[in-house]
Amino acid sequence: MKNLSLLSGYIYLIIAIITGIAANGFLKTTESFTKIYPSIFCVTSILICLFCLSKSMSIIPVSTTYASYGALTITAVTLFGIFKYNQIPNLLGTLGLILIVFGVVLLNVFGKVK
Repeated sequence: MKNLSLLSGYIYLIIAIITGIAANGFLKTTESFTKIYPSIFCVTSILICLFCLSKSMSIIPVSTTYASYGALTITAVTLFGIFKYNQIPNLLGTLGLILIVFGVVLLNVFGKVK
């Protein structure tokens, strides 16, 4: 699949991030997978997420792909928890999120893979 363009790799990555956020953000609504429709939504979302993540890794270096996916998903799910469930992280949790995002920015800007 090396014939896919770099743009399509980032499109797959964006879809993976969005579906990863959806799957993780709504996981609490499954109530330990006892509610059928939220459970189906979460499982379907994570399957789409993994498919798109694997497609993007065939184009973009694994370190860049997974670091970007992880950081953006963690940050967005934390924001989801703040707005939907009123779960506000403490000062160290907030600092940790800032460091995660800063690390990914450094990796994407300066971490060129050979």
